[in-house]
Amino acid sequence: MPKVVFVSKDGTRQEVEAATGASVLSVARAGGVRLAGACMGALVCGGCRVEVDPAWKERVPPPETQEAAALEAAWDATPDSRLACALKVTEALDGLVVHLPG
Repeated sequence: MPKVVFVSKDGTRQEVEAATGASVLSVARAGGVRLAGACMGALVCGGCRVEVDPAWKERVPPPETQEAAALEAAWDATPDSRLACALKVTEALDGLVVHLPG
């Protein structure tokens, strides 16, 4: 079963098992990781924004059109930002590291 590693601002790491095809947001919630997401995965609020660790940037597929538009409007987004509700776990992303917003 794939895993996602969530890194908080203080450097605390939490590894959570994930079902293939699950969103990183649902993995976070299932693992007790605090991550906003007021729109419940509708790709409009940008509250579930995470930063993909640089070591994983090339392995994560690019955002689709709706996610890219939401990221453009998201507060404090960077080129490494992704919406956790749109980023899906695959076997190829086993061990994915994402950094949580402050």
